[in-house]
Formats: sequence, C-alpha cells, structure tokens
Amino acid sequence: MKPDQPETAAPPDAEARRAVAPVICYPVGDLPAPDLGLYRAARATLVPVSEILVPPREARCFRVAAGQFFRIRSVEGPQVGDLNLWNAADLSERFYSGKTRALHGTHLSTGDRMWSAFPHLRPMATITRDTLDWYGFDSFGGSVHDVIGTRCDPYTHCLLSHGDLYHHCCHSNLTRALAAETGLAPGEAEAHVHDVLNVFMCTGFARDTGQYFMKASPVRPGDYLEFFAEIDLLGALSACPGGDCGSAHSSDAAACHPLRVEVLRPARDALAGWTPPPVNGYDRSHGA
Repeated sequence: MKPDQPETAAPPDAEARRAVAPVICYPVGDLPAPDLGLYRAARATLVPVSEILVPPREARCFRVAAGQFFRIRSVEGPQVGDLNLWNAADLSERFYSGKTRALHGTHLSTGDRMWSAFPHLRPMATITRDTLDWYGFDSFGGSVHDVIGTRCDPYTHCLLSHGDLYHHCCHSNLTRALAAETGLAPGEAEAHVHDVLNVFMCTGFARDTGQYFMKASPVRPGDYLEFFAEIDLLGALSACPGGDCGSAHSSDAAACHPLRVEVLRPARDALAGWTPPPVNGYDRSHGA
C-alpha cells in the first residue's frame, strides 16, 4: 500500500497531475454484445437437467452444455462461493478473471460475460440473472460477485499464520474437486485451478489504504446468480470456509452453508440462430 508519509516531496504541479481526468481503458461499446432478449425468451422455457449440492468447506465439479443455463443458489444461509470455469474439452481454455475485470469492472452482474484466457479470449458464460443486483455499491465501495480477489489458499494462510497447514481453502477445495472429476493427480489438477469469480462475496478496496476488503454478504436463501453457457463448460464451485466472509476465511470458525448448482435447458427451438462464439481471431504471429 502507499506510504502514510512519502519520502519524495510533492512537485509544484502535484495537484494538477492528480486532477488529470481518467480514461476508460476498454470501452465496452465495441464488444460483441450478448443477445439478452434471446436469452430472456429462452429462460421462460427452462426445465431442470441436473443439480448438485456443494457441501460447506468443500468443492464439487459440474458440467453444462453450450446453450444450457446454470444457477448458483443460496439454500440454507449466507454463503459465498468461488467459481472456476474451463472448456469441457480443453482445460487450457479457462476463465480469465483479470481480463474480465478490465472489460466489465470489479464486480459482475446481468449482461456481463466471463471471458477465457489467451489465446482463446471469447465469452465462456454470460450472466443472465442476478437477484442481488439491487445491492449496487455501498457507502464503503463494496459490491457483490467480484473479480478482484483471487481465492483463499493454503500458501497465503501458511505465510500469515506462521506455518499452519489448512486444507479447506478454496484453492485446495477446487484442486481436490478437479482431481476427482478428471482423474488427474492433485499436483496436476492444481496447475489448472485459477483466479475465480467470487459469487455472492461482498468486497471492495478501502479508500484510505487501497487494501482489498470483505464484509458480510447480503445473500440470503433463495438468491441466485444465473449464467448462460456459451461453450461446453466444466465448472467447479467451492463453498468458501469463510461462510459469508463477514469475519474470517481459511478457518473452521465461521458458520458455513452449502450451495446448490442447478443446470437447466431451454426448449429446443428457443435459441434459434444462436451459435457458440468462435475463438479469438488474432493470428498469434506477434509480429515475429
């Protein structure tokens, strides 16, 4: 974080430099826009395909075919979840939280898309319903469904706790779930676990220090975040050991609850004309 008392004296034009207006890095007006009208019409025809209950302090994998929808739902009490997504046929194509953040902002909601990593860089899923969209940004600068945090992990926990070994961090949960789903050894599976969408988590940056903060999630049983699968997906969701993340994470002390993943399909003709997005058109020559 920035020092309380800088060592370098401010130049005479310091205030003028600070007053320079910001420019949005990636204006999203030129992005290929999702057809939310089509998706909303398809939502009206949804029927259940499958569901899975993710136990507290654990993770589970699930699969969603392109053109289907899935929901992450709070079922018993306030609980946040860490979400990873991969191309179901190619684990090298995975969710890219950093680019998603650069395109859509720090917190996602309806109409935002989860983009895949280079060289693919295409929409993997589109958010089609968010029952917490009413929350907006609070007076602390906090909001829900962030792409700024990484995931609680045993390495940082070990560092900050001076050697304690804790195995139910979301990173470890996701590793175990992916290993169980794919048959990969845990060490191989771990390499595919990546930065997450923090579903239901309420976070922001402290205005005085710029530090990442969390606060008790506003989620309640019945709330859900819904996605449209743009490609065939393998997902993994961890029910974070921090519960609603109002006090701690990487701990057995917090009250934790399960999360439910529901997979739904629309009527056969509800997506007429829709096709999965192609991989990015860049030729990968890099000017060489």
